[in-house]
Parts: sequence; structure tokens; C-alpha cells
Amino acid sequence: MVKGGVQEREPAPRPQGPYVVLQMVLKKEFLGSGSANLTELEDTINAQAAKGYRLHTITTANFDGQYSKIQATMVFEKL
Repeated sequence: MVKGGVQEREPAPRPQGPYVVLQMVLKKEFLGSGSANLTELEDTINAQAAKGYRLHTITTANFDGQYSKIQATMVFEKL
């Protein structure tokens, strides 16, 4: 799913699993105070919290050469 320049990928639901893994691609040039990317990241985290999950781990990786992007991988754990 793409929202406001942020690509979000959610795997198929697994009813038995206590974890959800999401990846988002953030454009580096848009990172900063009040950016749409940070709002989308916050919205994603809050949406999972509303479903009863907490953010367990977040990792990032840079890619895409001159127009660098950051891929954030988040692991949410069911409370």
C-alpha cells in the first residue's frame, strides 16, 4: 500500500501469531520535523497499538543511491 509517498507492506494476517512485521520505505529528503513521512510512520504505529500490539523492534537500512531512501522494518508484539 502506498500512502503519501510512503510504501507500506503488511503480510497476510496470521491468527495464531503474536507478532506482526511491517516494512515502510521513507524518502530521506522528506525526513524532518512535521514531514508527511513521520506522520505516516506514527499513524502506522498507532494503528497497530489500537489493535493491541506494541512496537517491539524497529530497524532501518539506507538504499537507493543519490536519492537515498530508508527502509524501516518494524516488529509488533501482541500484548
